Amino acid sequence: MRVGFVGLGRIGAAHAAVVRDHPDVDRLVVADADRDRAEAVADQLRARVGGARAGTADAGAPAAEAADITVAPDASDALTDVDALVIAAATAAHADLIVAGVEAGLPTFCEKPVAPDVAGHLRVLEAVRRNGVQVHIGFQRRFDAGYLATRGAVMSGALGEVRRLHLITGDEKPPHPDYIPRSGGLWRDCHVHDFDILRFVTGCEVDEVYAVGANRGAAFFAEAGDIDEAAAVLTLDDGTLATLQGSRYNGGGHDVRMEVAGTKATWVVGLGDHAPIVPADPGVPTPAGEPWPDFWHRFLPAYVAELNAFVDVALGRTASPCTVEEALEAFYVAEAATLSRAEHRPVRVEEVRV
Repeated sequence: MRVGFVGLGRIGAAHAAVVRDHPDVDRLVVADADRDRAEAVADQLRARVGGARAGTADAGAPAAEAADITVAPDASDALTDVDALVIAAATAAHADLIVAGVEAGLPTFCEKPVAPDVAGHLRVLEAVRRNGVQVHIGFQRRFDAGYLATRGAVMSGALGEVRRLHLITGDEKPPHPDYIPRSGGLWRDCHVHDFDILRFVTGCEVDEVYAVGANRGAAFFAEAGDIDEAAAVLTLDDGTLATLQGSRYNGGGHDVRMEVAGTKATWVVGLGDHAPIVPADPGVPTPAGEPWPDFWHRFLPAYVAELNAFVDVALGRTASPCTVEEALEAFYVAEAATLSRAEHRPVRVEEVRV
């Protein structure tokens, strides 16, 4: 299979390495707005020296032959003579690229969000429905073993009746200042992951949001109208309460966790040897490993599984595991949180729904 790939920044380059290594992919056509960066990443991808194909059991096995790498002059050329499209470009480019992909008949994977606003989401959704092409939006937590196990426990009734949830997303350090003005803000850029996984694990929709935020760090957050610390209370459509905390300054390490408390049991996602936490209780051991330094290390197996799943989508083996419709629902919650923080009041998600 031949895959077009647009966007070769940090996560794009990492995604490209996963796609390159998939046993069903024999050619990768890459493009980036920065042609020099595209050439440099292509050289790195060609300089494969070891490891196993994505999805194989032994990551230390001898290298299998990886896909051929071709650099396209621009994004439109990455959509020519390929069988599928992967988009990891800047957020502002997502909607146009998805539309171009589906209009070319290409099964398409795109990093979240679909677009920086609701109107862009709806434009993409209309194009997807009109062309009947599979689109997979990248919410990698859906492929994390802990979240999958907790979803199974919720759905099976092993937790009893779910009464409350708590979500944490803390970046070990803030993004580059240039990223913040074009990110869409903390709710849309970062916590949309929490909103999506909350829906995925519980099977419920968010009914109402009350969100607050603070500026405790660098001035560039406030200058962009953004925040670097966040908290929210969310009410689900069955009355379950969820709380959320977020930070761009979680200096202990990259911290992504979820606690789900039911009438029979409480399950926690995100513990383990690399959890960036220090127990205060005497006799309780501190996690043995180094704390997660960033999102890629925290979710590497999930990213690999997510892109393997997309290859299955592109080959017609399965339907999209996270559609544009699903992504839009999470984005509506982010819009409600943004409005709630701006107006200092609870906001029903129905208020922002179009």
